[in-house]
Amino acid sequence: VWSAQGLEMSTGKVPFMEALNGSTVLLPCTYASCIGIKNLYFNWQYNDNGTMQKVCESVIPSDGMDPHPVSIYRERVEFIGTSDHNNISILLWNITFEDEGQYTCFGRNPKEKGKNHSAIFTLVVVDELRVVDNTLTIIIASAVGGAIALLMTFMLVKNFILFVLFKIEERKKIECLVQSSSADETNNVSGSKTSKPLTPKKK
Repeated sequence: VWSAQGLEMSTGKVPFMEALNGSTVLLPCTYASCIGIKNLYFNWQYNDNGTMQKVCESVIPSDGMDPHPVSIYRERVEFIGTSDHNNISILLWNITFEDEGQYTCFGRNPKEKGKNHSAIFTLVVVDELRVVDNTLTIIIASAVGGAIALLMTFMLVKNFILFVLFKIEERKKIECLVQSSSADETNNVSGSKTSKPLTPKKK
């Protein structure tokens, strides 16, 4: 029951980031609990080659309340969490290569009898952001688009040819009917002339 209704910590659907040296980054973390919270303890920790260094910590008294105060133990760190969305995220200002690594968002809800929960976010610091090569994507999209266009052109030409053939066939039928009708009329006239009886001359 506790497992189904317990506290959950989340660092987002994509728990890692590649950021430029000297920039400011957001380390996201939210919590959720079906049974509610009371004096929820949380902290952020940085994994320094296997040694966990505390970044910040605080306690949230209950649902809908902001943590106060928030103790911060690392330079260039700002807590920006809010109770509106169960948010306990932090900002890292002017990051350096020393900030690169794994950050753990930790939470413990006394309502769960001291059970611990955590989620990890990985930060990678680079000199310059990599440019994504979309050449293959463009080639595939162009090939698919060309194939679709070719298929549509083929269908249009096919329909046009069928339409022309239908019209030609229809015209032939009409001409055939006209010729047949003319022949019938001619035969009728000829038959009427030949079948007319001759009147004998009076002496």
